[in-house]
Amino acid sequence: MSKNLIVGNWKMNPESLKEAQKLFNSIKSGKSDFVVCPPFVYLSSLKGKLGAQNCFYEDKGAYTGEVSASMLKNLGCEYVIIGHSERRQYFKEDNEMVNKKIKKALSLGLKPIVCIGETQQEREEEKTDQIIQDEIMYGLEGIPATKVPIIAYEPIWAIGTGNACDVEEAQRMGLLIRKIISKTYNLSVSKKLCLLYGGSANSTNASGYLNEAGFNGLLVGGASLKADEFNKIINA
Repeated sequence: MSKNLIVGNWKMNPESLKEAQKLFNSIKSGKSDFVVCPPFVYLSSLKGKLGAQNCFYEDKGAYTGEVSASMLKNLGCEYVIIGHSERRQYFKEDNEMVNKKIKKALSLGLKPIVCIGETQQEREEEKTDQIIQDEIMYGLEGIPATKVPIIAYEPIWAIGTGNACDVEEAQRMGLLIRKIISKTYNLSVSKKLCLLYGGSANSTNASGYLNEAGFNGLLVGGASLKADEFNKIINA
């Protein structure tokens, strides 16, 4: 891709459509491409490059509270976040469920942004590399080389803590992920992989991840709710 990709994950914010529209309309095009992933209820009211924060793996049926990938596609969504650590933690999503969601999204032409990352405990127990390998290998099982999704490395210990991963460690993780993709598929797929960093990303550290650590973009949480800050990141 010619430009970096900056993805804003608004999570369960803001509280009103008026606030959502004001925030969205304050985001300006810059050096990087950007995508905004607002709560489901705002998707139909915002016009631009949009993504959803989740989807279900069935097209329709008795699944109270779920939103299908086909519904998102019909709303004009282009991207969908899958396997975010908060989904894994609070809603007990595992690699098998993540895999089913990726396949469903791909089958409908959506671009999945697949989140992987380790907890603080896993990091302290030196299980990081194994966790990352498992989440990639099981999450992408059965997905052809031509459809490998965007991958976002989000160390869970860094999300919302202000304790961002340092550039050298992020670079090591980026190289590890590309190595796993290369072994699973081939070197060509690894080189073409769109790899994002997430976890307390902001305008101060964005340049380091993009220009030094070798990431192709960022998955931004809290900083995407501040238009000025998000615009700075888009221009990092």
